[in-house]
Amino acid sequence: MRVADMDWRMIEDWTRSDDRVILPLGSTEQHGGLSLMVDAILSERVAVEAAEPLGVPVYPSMPYGLAPYFQAFPGSVTLRVSTYVELVRDVLDSLKRSGFRRILIVNGHGGNQPAAALAQEWMMDNPDCRVRFHDWWRAPQTWAAVQATDPQGSHANWMENFPWTRLPTTPADADKPMVDTAMMKTFPPFESRQMLEDGSFGGRTQRSDNEMLAIWQVAVSETRSLLDAW
Repeated sequence: MRVADMDWRMIEDWTRSDDRVILPLGSTEQHGGLSLMVDAILSERVAVEAAEPLGVPVYPSMPYGLAPYFQAFPGSVTLRVSTYVELVRDVLDSLKRSGFRRILIVNGHGGNQPAAALAQEWMMDNPDCRVRFHDWWRAPQTWAAVQATDPQGSHANWMENFPWTRLPTTPADADKPMVDTAMMKTFPPFESRQMLEDGSFGGRTQRSDNEMLAIWQVAVSETRSLLDAW
């Protein structure tokens, strides 16, 4: 259940019998012709759909993450690593004070990996809690479904082009040579923009909705299995 649809009494009632909760992590950054909010939209949606039959509360996706390499693309937002880690720490502290002890972090942005290290450190200081860090799109079953569909799934290409991340202005299907992302990561933001041009890392920009929904169902099921295992 979305926390947006709950009041504080409902949280208190939930934690009397269950201490599971989901915290989605996203980012606001360029995604080529897709929404700037792709990572936040997808992390929250997969979390909500995974939790729905179990009733587990789902917090809104944290909309800002770590995306310094996209700062030459207008609209992209980044936090400093130190700021981000302390922000996630404060949120985890608050969740514990609310009575949650099993926290599933559903991450939607590869740049947010420092939060995974922070989760380990936080458990060192909070041994009565458990945190799982779940990169939903590259979890084993979901990534296998992506690779079986098209091995060139990557940033801002077909792999993130769902009906709910697409815009009226999103270009039709096209194919772009893959960029050297290892080299891109050695460039400052302006040079990264020159290299990426439209922002995509390459590959096809779109695949059929049937293919995308099949991958999505795997992602939802795999995410739910982490809650079931608790």
